[in-house]
Amino acid sequence: MSQLFFGYFAGMIAMTAMLVVALRNPVYSALSLLVMFFHVAGLFITLHAEFLAAVQIIVYAGAILVLYLFVVMLLNVKQDDRYHGQWRIAGFVCVPLLIESIVLLSGGTEAADPGNRSLQSGPLDATAVGDNTLAIGKILFSTYLFPFEVASLVLLVAMIGAIVLAKRDIGENDT
Repeated sequence: MSQLFFGYFAGMIAMTAMLVVALRNPVYSALSLLVMFFHVAGLFITLHAEFLAAVQIIVYAGAILVLYLFVVMLLNVKQDDRYHGQWRIAGFVCVPLLIESIVLLSGGTEAADPGNRSLQSGPLDATAVGDNTLAIGKILFSTYLFPFEVASLVLLVAMIGAIVLAKRDIGENDT
């Protein structure tokens, strides 16, 4: 049954990814990207990673897609007729994804074997903790605390730099 769900989600992800590239209207392209994000979240749910599914929907479908649509509306991008080979490019990109999902569905049974413990050789097993959100939090704030803090400082510096550059441009336009 899990292979059936995987086949559905993988096929829909490949098909909607092809539509993102192939559709000429940017709003329709963004809507197919939204459908793709929800199907990726469905894959996370089948893997019992509910926290990652929620983060996928909140961050990507909620924030990133809204940012894309905001830029499309701000720039007033219309339907683009310059690209006539979009379906060929989309097929070239997405047909290997469909073939890979078919190959995984037909013969990928050793990865789904619960007796195979080689896949669970990480520093902290989610089943030992009891909840994957708790496991992510413990790993993030114990093993990877320093890289987490460095990433937050890099993002803070980038935000301050963007504010300084925007303020400088505003000051030059006023004079």
